[in-house]
Order: sequence, then C-alpha cells, then structure tokens
Amino acid sequence: MSALDNLKILDVSQIMAGPYCTMVLADMGAEVIKVEKLNGGDDSRQMGPYVNGESTCFSQINRNKKSISLNLKEARGREIFYELAASADVIVENYRPGVTQSLAIDYDTIKAINPAIVYCSISGYGQTGPYSHKGGFDLVAQGMTGLMSMTGEPGRRPLKTGIAVYDIGAGITAVYSILAAYIHRMNTGEGQHIDIAITECGLPWFTWEAAAYFAENTVPAPTGWRHRVSAPYQAVKASDGYLMLGCANQRTWERFCTDVLGEPALMEDARFLTNFDRGQHVDELEALLEDLMASRTVDEWLILCDSAGVPAGPINDFAQALNDEHYLARGMVQEMEHPVIGRMKTIGFPSKFSRTPSAIHTPAPLFAQHTDEVLGTLGIERTEIDALREAGCIK
Repeated sequence: MSALDNLKILDVSQIMAGPYCTMVLADMGAEVIKVEKLNGGDDSRQMGPYVNGESTCFSQINRNKKSISLNLKEARGREIFYELAASADVIVENYRPGVTQSLAIDYDTIKAINPAIVYCSISGYGQTGPYSHKGGFDLVAQGMTGLMSMTGEPGRRPLKTGIAVYDIGAGITAVYSILAAYIHRMNTGEGQHIDIAITECGLPWFTWEAAAYFAENTVPAPTGWRHRVSAPYQAVKASDGYLMLGCANQRTWERFCTDVLGEPALMEDARFLTNFDRGQHVDELEALLEDLMASRTVDEWLILCDSAGVPAGPINDFAQALNDEHYLARGMVQEMEHPVIGRMKTIGFPSKFSRTPSAIHTPAPLFAQHTDEVLGTLGIERTEIDALREAGCIK
C-alpha cells in the first residue's frame, strides 16, 4: 500500500515546478495522468542530454506517470479533459495567468463540473498582483527575491545558486499545499484553488535574514563561503583542499579548539571568546585556522572532527555525492528500466516512510503512451479514438 493510493491527479504542467510536484505525489502512490500538448508534448522532452533520442531531463522528473495528449483548443479535446476532471481529485497547471480561462479549463470552469476539485496553479508571479501578467522563471526569482544579492563574494558579480532552487521550491510548496487542501476536503468535502508563485515561494526560507531586517533594518550582503552569523561555520582550507566546518555554537567551538586542533588557548583569545566576537574577527580567525590546518589533509581533519563530535564534511562534486556510501546505503540513487533509454539511474526519495514507502513503479512515459488506455477508461470506443486522432484532437 502507498500513502496516496486512490488519489487521482491531472497534471497539465510542464518543464520543472509542476512536474516535480506531481512526481513526488506519484512516488507516494497517486495516480498521475500527464496531459501534454499535441505538438511535441512537455517542452522538457526537447531538452538534452538524450539517450537513444529520448530526453533524460524529462525522464528524470516524470516517473510513475501516464501520458496522454489532448488538443485543448478543440471542443472535443476539452470535453475529454472535462470527463477526466469530473473524477479527479487534483489538477496541477502552470500556464501563465489567463491561459486556462482562454482554454476553458480554469478553476471556475472545472469547479462547476467537480466542486470538490483541488486545483493548483503554479505561475511566475501568482494569479493576482501587479506582476501577475508576467512570465516568471527560476533565475528571475533568484534575482527578484534578493537571493542573488547575498550569494557569492562581496564586491563581485551576483551569483545564482547551483540548481533551480525556486522551480523545485515551487514544486515542494505545491506538494504540501495540495496535501493540506486534500485533508481539508476530506474533512469538509470542499475543494479549493491553490495559487503558487515561483517568485515568492522561497521568501519564507529567509528566516534569519528577515529577523535581522525587521529588527534592525539590516540588509544581508554576500558572505561567500562563510555563514552570515556563526563562525567558524564555513569552508576552510587544509593541505590538499577544502572542507566544511560547522562550529555553529560555543560548545562545538570549544571541542574544535581542544579535541581537533589541540589549541585550547584559542578559547581565551579576546577576539574569539563568543560567536559574536568570532564573527566580528572572521578574517583573522580564518587566516589563523588555515595556517594551523595546513598541516593535515581534508580526510585527516574529517576523522578528527568526527571523533570530537564537531560537524564537518567534504566539499563533494556531484559525482562524489552520488557515490557517497551514506547516500547509497539510504537509497538516494535508484535504478529503473526505461523502454527506450534502457537501464537508467535516478535520484531516490528523501522521505523514508516506515509503512508506506515511496517507490518507482514505472519509468517516465513515452509521449502520449497512455492516450488510448486512459480514453478507454472513459468508455470511448476504438473507432471513436481513431476518429479523434484523425481529427487532431489527440495524438
């Protein structure tokens, strides 16, 4: 049994935010029917790299789903969508605001067919507000929310994060919002519309920054490899490279001085007495630590930190991370068999359920792979399916 057995989702989203949301829900057992446009389907199908002509980008984020293709600009295509929506629990879409109304698949239209529907819209700036008409993308969100102004080194060019943090963040926000709305529906029978904006979903993550800004009007600046508040909580250089050191509280700092460095006198240095003091003198502290730590390798320091209970870790590249014995032991790399790509690896599940574990049941679907199957569940006969395909209503 899966956690979300019997939850039926129509996914009218593409690229990343919406598909990530529906993949997580599908991993937990929801039935996800991905509704793709006739001309090529989800745009990520045209994004490389490719294996045997199939997009690996699409295949990484659309497992456990069924694919159908509908021409929602045609009346019969919309009618089929309405039939599917009538028995669905959730709809996820990421059109620019106004497009669902023009296609007549908006929340108000679907609500008239299925009043209990949980309808989640993901867009750049949300369904309301002065920017709602604009298209929004992950990098735009990173700039607009202030994230890029505090990423990188002081005085240098603003830097983006290494991944599409806002696209994935919007998907995660949509997941918990959908589940909350679904619980509300279970309790009351009421459906509702959920409005998720990519450009604002990450703002609540800036908790420490908000604390300083609202209390003291402090605007956070880039701190490079260092933490904004704690020290030493940063990358430090050893003889053969860098490691991350996490002395985020006084007790950890004291253990680091005594049990790792063997330099208890550091605790008495007036510049380093408290976390605040260390933060005020972080340049001097860093230079001193790197002078001391030049005597050993990264691995040697990590062994000493582990023995002393001081949080520390390597700075891995992505290949090293995916081959780390801990991640492998916890199933964070999974394998599946794809009909075109063949045997392929994918990222596993960060939530470990004791009774209802997430699982990969099927690989990402081929384009329109399940159109006939899904239409058959609506009682549409073979002859009509052929006629619909001939008329350009389905692929």
